[in-house]
Amino acid sequence: MSHTVELLGADAESLLEHTCTAIPRERLALTGPDTIERNFSGTDRNIRTLRSLQQLYGHGRLANTGYVSILPVDQGIEHSGGASFAPNPDYFDPVNIVELAMEGGCNAVASTYGVLATVARRYAHKIPLLLKLNHNELLSVPNTFDQIFFSQVEQAYDMGCVAVGATIYYGSAESGRQIQEVTQAFAVAHELGMATVLWAYLRNGAFKADGTDYHASSDLTGQANHLAVTIGADIVKQKQATNNGGYQALNMGSSSYGKFDERIYTELCSDHPIDLCRYQVANCYMGRIGLINSGGASGSNDLAQAVKTAVINKRAGGIGLISGRKAFQKPRADGITLLNAIQDVYLDEGITVA
Repeated sequence: MSHTVELLGADAESLLEHTCTAIPRERLALTGPDTIERNFSGTDRNIRTLRSLQQLYGHGRLANTGYVSILPVDQGIEHSGGASFAPNPDYFDPVNIVELAMEGGCNAVASTYGVLATVARRYAHKIPLLLKLNHNELLSVPNTFDQIFFSQVEQAYDMGCVAVGATIYYGSAESGRQIQEVTQAFAVAHELGMATVLWAYLRNGAFKADGTDYHASSDLTGQANHLAVTIGADIVKQKQATNNGGYQALNMGSSSYGKFDERIYTELCSDHPIDLCRYQVANCYMGRIGLINSGGASGSNDLAQAVKTAVINKRAGGIGLISGRKAFQKPRADGITLLNAIQDVYLDEGITVA
């Protein structure tokens, strides 16, 4: 705990001593060593999918705790290979991607078809593989922002993957098509016995209003989470909420957008970061479907920022972090140190759900 307190700095007291009263922890379906039994055994997931979920939750330093730490490396497509791997060119090689996840004690490694297909026979029996099915590429002129499928669910099955993942840009003009495509893909994945992870992101210029960016607002991302669990996601990946009031901002003046209730802001949430994340968890069926937050871009204070994000996620009732650029855009030893520091937050019994 002392190292975590040191890394949290001035935020330590606020983050470690906060108690959520708007949506108290007693209302959540909290994760734990028996999370597959408690939160999934009563669902329509078949036996093979339950086994895959157990493989995912049962690997790495967080094995059988109910928490997960996943290394995602699909940025070679999403952000371009040169921009992603220039800080450490070793990660152009898929072998180094998987070995970072293994040495870093991760539950799984998530990547593209090309990466996983290159190494599947060598590693599928050593660490759970998660195939990211769709991507946004940045080579079209002008750049477009649309998640399109680069691989098929059956390819994940043939490689021995335990899970598939996909992104939906909720709020975008293409979201209707993406929702239909991903819903169908997730149904096939479950039929074949694989778990499903949804990157439930918002993307629309209208989510920026009066100089404020609401792409990570608690209310809008919470609704994205609710849509994600509706189409069969077993785990939801979401940006950690940094503000609130997206619905309110988009309904100012004569504009009209969606449906909301003022009690979202007055009774179900506060402006505390753990409460903002707690509302995201609530929209994942009160935690019955696990929420993992993303680690974000690499910067000058990656270790402290990653630990802070992990503390907020855990105390809000989330189940882990999926951190890529902060881990692979540096020397491997430093990446392992960062992944282990994230995992230490979830292993620390003194850091409890608020």
